[in-house]
Amino acid sequence: MAVTRRQKEVLDFLAEFVRKNEYSPSYEEIARGLGLKSLATVHKHITNLVNKGLLQRSHNRSRSIDVLPPRARSRNLDRLPLMGGIAAGLPVEASENADTFSFSDIVGNREAFVLRVRGDSMRDEHIVDGDYVLVERTNVAREGEIVVALVKGSETTLKRYYIEGQVVRLQPANTEMDPIFVPLADLSVQGKVLGVVRKCS
Repeated sequence: MAVTRRQKEVLDFLAEFVRKNEYSPSYEEIARGLGLKSLATVHKHITNLVNKGLLQRSHNRSRSIDVLPPRARSRNLDRLPLMGGIAAGLPVEASENADTFSFSDIVGNREAFVLRVRGDSMRDEHIVDGDYVLVERTNVAREGEIVVALVKGSETTLKRYYIEGQVVRLQPANTEMDPIFVPLADLSVQGKVLGVVRKCS
């Protein structure tokens, strides 16, 4: 996880302050300790470090900045579970494995996972066979978002999501393929696409 020189100074100051005092510093104490004139600058550094998974901040208590241990950082953000394959054609049976994939800079604090694409039904969205899609785990989606859809509890597919009455239209991005129509009761959203990565040979 890349941090700037100033962010490293903030981390080091926090760790040393907590070691000496057994409680977290206030923003004012961080500013004084690092020679910063603006509390907004302190807030910016803290927010960036939280987003990188290096700090944890609770909003319901004072002195709430905690430096996360290295194990918690790596578990939360450095590597994400590679959950298996995802059909970009007809739905296939969902499966999982124990591999991991690193996408922490993109994810921030969101819960996410990675799927390898099989098929070319999303090719006009520049998502093709062999690509990796980074997916935010969620069970809600807006009209037109690219989602991981679980059909009838056992088959998954990657498509754009449209609700049409009591039916969901799963729309491919390939003019040679027809949309899939699924009753609302038979479909659940497992996540929505955050990004795509292609490994070039």
